[in-house]
Amino acid sequence: MTYENVRIHPAVDGGVKKGSPSFSGGTLSCKCATDKVEVKVGAQTAHNHVCGCTKCWKPEGAIFSQVAVVGRDSVTVTSNGQKLKIVNEAAPIQRHACTGCGVHMYGRIENKEHPFYGLDFVHTELSGESGWSEPQFAAFVSSIIESGVDPSRMEGVRGRLKELGLEPYDCLSPPLMDAIATHVAKKSGALPA
Repeated sequence: MTYENVRIHPAVDGGVKKGSPSFSGGTLSCKCATDKVEVKVGAQTAHNHVCGCTKCWKPEGAIFSQVAVVGRDSVTVTSNGQKLKIVNEAAPIQRHACTGCGVHMYGRIENKEHPFYGLDFVHTELSGESGWSEPQFAAFVSSIIESGVDPSRMEGVRGRLKELGLEPYDCLSPPLMDAIATHVAKKSGALPA
């Protein structure tokens, strides 16, 4: 059985494109027709994945977002930053969205105690450059139901993700879950800091 008719996200629906280990970053642009917000990302991304949560920005018609992380020191707003507004200041990931088109340009964690502090979340599909790290897994898969996907579609969605080589998780990938647990254990003293 094949699930190739199941749509996940435009960047992966035709297959996952490999990234380039020598890629060193590029520019992300919002979807406004004029006065685009531009964000320079000065490094290759990591942990790229498709995400089913209801917080991440998704392009029209997509049931997943595509999001990766990069060191926050590598992210610089270079054009029309005055158009950016934080979607939810109380959220752990403060998503900076364009007030014109609604696209999330980057998400930043300000809480220094958070396991992912120091990393920014970016949507590499907003770049015209190729070579970004490829999606490696699918996170928060069952959360797409919360955004309105009929539960009867889940077998097909998970089947398509596996066809694409994107292991479906209802949390994050094991290495990221290990990183969170390690951070918590070091903070509690269960592991040496």
